[in-house]
Amino acid sequence: MSTAPEPSREPKPALVFDDPLDQPASDDTDRGWGERPNGDSAAELRRFLDEKPPHHL
Repeated sequence: MSTAPEPSREPKPALVFDDPLDQPASDDTDRGWGERPNGDSAAELRRFLDEKPPHHL
């Protein structure tokens, strides 16, 4: 006697027809674009001067 495998009872994933442009992308936020948490202005000036290219002296 040959026994056929029992069909899976798990539901198939549903198709989603939402507009993907309605959802914000990860690069739509300021996170990760170099913004620093609130700091003091002296530290920001020091960072600016440290990272300034030599031709901007």
